[in-house]
Amino acid sequence: MTINGVPNPDLVTGRDNKARWNQPDTRRHGFHNLHTRMRYALSLRAPSVLPLTKQIDWTIRKHPGVEDILEASHFSAFCVVRGEHVIYEAYAPDFGADRTHSIQSITKMAVNLMLGRAVADGQVDMSRTMGSYLPELGSGYADATVRDTADMNVANDFTEDYSDPLGGSFGMETAMGWRLPLEGDDEPTIREFVAAVTGGDLENRTGHHLYKSTNTDALAWLIEQESGKSLREWLIEIVEAAGLEGCYHITCDREGIALADGGACLTARDLARLTLLFARGGEGVDGKRVGDAAFIEDTHRNPGPPLPAPRDFIRYSRQTMTDGTWLGHGGYGGQFALANPDTDTAVVYFSVLEDKDASDAAFATSLIRTMGEVAAR
Repeated sequence: MTINGVPNPDLVTGRDNKARWNQPDTRRHGFHNLHTRMRYALSLRAPSVLPLTKQIDWTIRKHPGVEDILEASHFSAFCVVRGEHVIYEAYAPDFGADRTHSIQSITKMAVNLMLGRAVADGQVDMSRTMGSYLPELGSGYADATVRDTADMNVANDFTEDYSDPLGGSFGMETAMGWRLPLEGDDEPTIREFVAAVTGGDLENRTGHHLYKSTNTDALAWLIEQESGKSLREWLIEIVEAAGLEGCYHITCDREGIALADGGACLTARDLARLTLLFARGGEGVDGKRVGDAAFIEDTHRNPGPPLPAPRDFIRYSRQTMTDGTWLGHGGYGGQFALANPDTDTAVVYFSVLEDKDASDAAFATSLIRTMGEVAAR
């Protein structure tokens, strides 16, 4: 007798074209447990840990804006690490220092390290077109330069508007293993999806960046091909240099290709350890180095286009965001992490917005300004 299965309820597409783990009522549980909800994942751990000891500065909570972000209903974690000291941390009652959280697009920052090393080693030329390296790419990327792709400065047909439930970013979730394909549909791999992106005139005329997560996965593919080193090997090097204490979980497609644009899940302290690599020019534990110090410096000294208002004080640059002092990145649902090289400080914020679009530009603007000020103290 055949026993018929039923579709996994966490991954079935429901209201507003979102899987159950990403519905407002279940999103918080989904973000706190994403590494156990997705169909495919990799898990990496460092052999040597960056030691962190507490040296709490209680005045941080009194810094303007900090109380507001800690009391937000969607708050999960806030962690400030300077050098080898945790100088402030706070957690929501349903979260904690040992809990992992989806970091969403903060994952992209690792690609800056990969790209910087590949450029420094002469394997990738930022001025060349993506198609000259990857003829498999379609019209959405073939004529775009590596630099424009890294700076989110390409106009193509992929859309990432979280207020549009039919936008391209949600459609990509089948390839990412974040939802089940609809009955009768195929399950593409991440790179098949990226290769199928179309476009015409790729020049960005908006005056601000055009955020597209497929840019990141296209770059990761190119770096893997030109370096001869698998994406998994790149990530292992980064995890080991950062000296993560817990596991670096990252979701992948059915062929095991990691989701470079947003698949990682980490504790707040481990995300701080990872982000500190940017404060230290790629220098990690035990003499390990990743990325390229000159490339990281140039990333925030010669950035790409600004973000739209009200976050136009931030510019997008080579898979990071910067205000000219700190380097960081945000993530869908309310995450942000940044590093200040002048103070050797990383600031991390986790939250889970439970509105329909999982985004709040006004809150994000206030959050980022506050985090930048705390890092500069």
